[in-house]
Amino acid sequence: MNNDDVIAATERLLLRRWRVTDAALQRELWAERDPRAPAHRILSADGHPTIDELEDRIRREDPTATIALFAAVRRADGAVVGYAGLIPNGHGEPDEPEIAYEFLRRAQGQGLATEASVAVVDWARRSGHRRLWATVREWNAPSRRVLDKIGFIETERVDPDAAHGDTLFYRLDL
Repeated sequence: MNNDDVIAATERLLLRRWRVTDAALQRELWAERDPRAPAHRILSADGHPTIDELEDRIRREDPTATIALFAAVRRADGAVVGYAGLIPNGHGEPDEPEIAYEFLRRAQGQGLATEASVAVVDWARRSGHRRLWATVREWNAPSRRVLDKIGFIETERVDPDAAHGDTLFYRLDL
Protein backbone atom coordinates (compact mmCIF):
# COMPACT_ATOMS: atom_id res chain seq x y z
CA MET A 1 0.00 0.00 0.00
CA ASN A 2 1.21 3.47 -0.83
CA ASN A 3 1.90 5.18 2.52
CA ASP A 4 0.76 8.52 1.03
CA ASP A 5 -2.76 7.06 1.00
CA VAL A 6 -2.77 6.20 4.72
CA ILE A 7 -4.52 8.76 6.93
CA ALA A 8 -4.47 6.78 10.17
CA ALA A 9 -3.50 3.34 11.41
CA THR A 10 -4.77 1.19 14.23
CA GLU A 11 -3.81 -2.25 15.45
CA ARG A 12 -6.08 -3.95 12.90
CA LEU A 13 -6.93 -1.26 10.34
CA LEU A 14 -5.48 1.28 7.97
CA LEU A 15 -7.62 4.25 6.97
CA ARG A 16 -6.74 5.43 3.47
CA ARG A 17 -8.15 7.47 0.64
CA TRP A 18 -10.67 5.73 -1.61
CA ARG A 19 -9.47 4.18 -4.85
CA VAL A 20 -11.55 3.59 -7.96
CA THR A 21 -11.13 -0.13 -7.35
CA ASP A 22 -13.11 0.30 -4.11
CA ALA A 23 -16.34 1.20 -5.94
CA ALA A 24 -17.71 -2.36 -5.75
CA LEU A 25 -17.23 -2.33 -1.98
CA GLN A 26 -19.03 1.00 -1.75
CA ARG A 27 -21.94 -0.44 -3.71
CA GLU A 28 -22.05 -3.45 -1.40
CA LEU A 29 -22.39 -1.06 1.54
CA TRP A 30 -25.27 0.70 -0.22
CA ALA A 31 -26.97 -2.66 -0.86
CA GLU A 32 -26.64 -3.76 2.78
CA ARG A 33 -28.10 -0.65 4.37
CA ASP A 34 -31.12 -0.99 6.57
CA PRO A 35 -34.32 -0.45 4.55
CA ARG A 36 -35.45 2.04 7.21
CA ALA A 37 -32.74 4.44 5.97
CA PRO A 38 -33.87 7.40 3.86
CA ALA A 39 -34.17 6.71 0.13
CA HIS A 40 -31.11 8.84 -0.73
CA ARG A 41 -28.96 6.44 1.38
CA ILE A 42 -30.05 3.10 -0.11
CA LEU A 43 -29.98 1.63 -3.62
CA SER A 44 -32.80 2.96 -5.75
CA ALA A 45 -35.35 0.63 -7.30
CA ASP A 46 -33.49 0.93 -10.60
CA GLY A 47 -30.10 0.12 -9.02
CA HIS A 48 -28.49 3.51 -8.47
CA PRO A 49 -25.83 4.34 -7.66
CA THR A 50 -24.12 1.98 -10.05
CA ILE A 51 -20.48 0.94 -9.77
CA ASP A 52 -19.68 3.33 -12.64
CA GLU A 53 -21.36 6.20 -10.78
CA LEU A 54 -19.42 5.37 -7.62
CA GLU A 55 -16.16 5.19 -9.58
CA ASP A 56 -16.88 8.65 -10.98
CA ARG A 57 -17.59 9.96 -7.48
CA ILE A 58 -14.24 8.59 -6.25
CA ARG A 59 -12.41 10.20 -9.19
CA ARG A 60 -13.91 13.59 -8.29
CA GLU A 61 -12.82 13.48 -4.64
CA ASP A 62 -10.24 16.01 -3.52
CA PRO A 63 -7.15 14.00 -2.53
CA THR A 64 -6.11 16.70 -0.06
CA ALA A 65 -9.45 17.11 1.72
CA THR A 66 -9.32 16.91 5.51
CA ILE A 67 -13.06 16.40 5.79
CA ALA A 68 -13.56 13.14 3.93
CA LEU A 69 -14.47 9.49 4.33
CA PHE A 70 -11.65 6.97 4.18
CA ALA A 71 -11.61 3.32 3.27
CA ALA A 72 -11.05 1.05 6.27
CA VAL A 73 -8.61 -1.65 5.20
CA ARG A 74 -8.01 -4.71 7.35
CA ARG A 75 -4.25 -5.05 7.85
CA ALA A 76 -4.35 -8.85 8.03
CA ASP A 77 -5.54 -9.42 4.47
CA GLY A 78 -5.81 -6.00 2.79
CA ALA A 79 -9.60 -6.26 2.46
CA VAL A 80 -11.62 -3.04 2.52
CA VAL A 81 -14.36 -3.69 5.07
CA GLY A 82 -15.97 -0.26 5.46
CA TYR A 83 -15.19 3.39 5.98
CA ALA A 84 -14.71 6.01 8.66
CA GLY A 85 -14.00 9.71 8.51
CA LEU A 86 -15.42 13.19 8.73
CA ILE A 87 -18.19 14.80 6.70
CA PRO A 88 -19.46 18.37 6.65
CA ASN A 89 -22.38 18.86 8.98
CA GLY A 90 -25.46 20.80 8.07
CA HIS A 91 -26.54 21.54 11.62
CA GLY A 92 -23.69 23.42 13.26
CA GLU A 93 -20.58 25.39 12.63
CA PRO A 94 -18.75 24.63 9.36
CA ASP A 95 -15.53 23.91 11.27
CA GLU A 96 -17.31 21.27 13.39
CA PRO A 97 -17.55 18.23 11.11
CA GLU A 98 -19.57 15.09 11.70
CA ILE A 99 -17.99 11.70 12.25
CA ALA A 100 -19.27 8.92 10.02
CA TYR A 101 -18.53 5.21 9.80
CA GLU A 102 -20.07 2.15 8.20
CA PHE A 103 -18.87 -1.42 7.94
CA LEU A 104 -19.97 -4.42 5.94
CA ARG A 105 -22.20 -6.82 7.86
CA ARG A 106 -19.51 -9.51 7.76
CA ALA A 107 -17.14 -7.11 9.57
CA GLN A 108 -19.60 -5.94 12.23
CA GLY A 109 -19.51 -7.05 15.84
CA GLN A 110 -15.70 -7.10 15.93
CA GLY A 111 -15.05 -3.63 17.36
CA LEU A 112 -13.76 -2.30 14.05
CA ALA A 113 -16.12 0.70 13.98
CA THR A 114 -14.99 1.71 17.45
CA GLU A 115 -11.32 1.22 16.56
CA ALA A 116 -11.63 3.22 13.34
CA SER A 117 -13.65 5.96 15.04
CA VAL A 118 -11.03 6.42 17.77
CA ALA A 119 -8.45 6.91 15.00
CA VAL A 120 -10.70 9.46 13.27
CA VAL A 121 -11.20 11.40 16.51
CA ASP A 122 -7.43 11.46 17.11
CA TRP A 123 -6.87 12.60 13.52
CA ALA A 124 -9.54 15.32 13.88
CA ARG A 125 -7.88 16.56 17.08
CA ARG A 126 -4.45 16.70 15.37
CA SER A 127 -6.07 18.50 12.43
CA GLY A 128 -7.22 21.30 14.74
CA HIS A 129 -10.92 20.53 15.12
CA ARG A 130 -12.37 21.51 18.48
CA ARG A 131 -15.71 19.73 18.28
CA LEU A 132 -17.21 16.84 16.36
CA TRP A 133 -20.84 15.93 15.83
CA ALA A 134 -22.60 12.68 15.06
CA THR A 135 -26.12 11.91 14.00
CA VAL A 136 -27.67 8.49 14.30
CA ARG A 137 -31.14 7.04 13.95
CA GLU A 138 -32.72 6.12 17.25
CA TRP A 139 -33.11 2.49 16.13
CA ASN A 140 -29.38 2.12 15.32
CA ALA A 141 -28.26 0.72 18.69
CA PRO A 142 -24.83 -0.53 17.48
CA SER A 143 -23.82 2.94 16.22
CA ARG A 144 -25.10 4.52 19.41
CA ARG A 145 -22.91 2.14 21.43
CA VAL A 146 -19.85 3.10 19.33
CA LEU A 147 -20.50 6.78 19.97
CA ASP A 148 -20.86 6.14 23.71
CA LYS A 149 -17.61 4.13 23.80
CA ILE A 150 -15.58 6.86 22.13
CA GLY A 151 -16.87 9.63 24.36
CA PHE A 152 -19.65 11.32 22.41
CA ILE A 153 -22.45 12.78 24.51
CA GLU A 154 -26.06 12.63 23.37
CA THR A 155 -27.53 16.13 23.17
CA GLU A 156 -31.14 17.03 23.69
CA ARG A 157 -31.64 17.70 19.99
CA VAL A 158 -33.82 15.20 18.17
CA ASP A 159 -35.11 15.56 14.62
CA PRO A 160 -38.38 13.60 14.51
CA ASP A 161 -38.91 11.40 11.47
CA ALA A 162 -41.88 9.04 11.60
CA ALA A 163 -40.90 7.39 8.31
CA HIS A 164 -37.22 6.58 9.01
CA GLY A 165 -36.83 6.93 12.77
CA ASP A 166 -35.87 9.96 14.81
CA THR A 167 -32.36 11.36 14.34
CA LEU A 168 -30.39 11.82 17.55
CA PHE A 169 -27.53 14.32 17.81
CA TYR A 170 -24.29 13.63 19.64
CA ARG A 171 -21.35 15.95 20.38
CA LEU A 172 -17.71 15.47 21.31
CA ASP A 173 -15.60 18.40 22.50
CA LEU A 174 -11.96 17.74 21.65
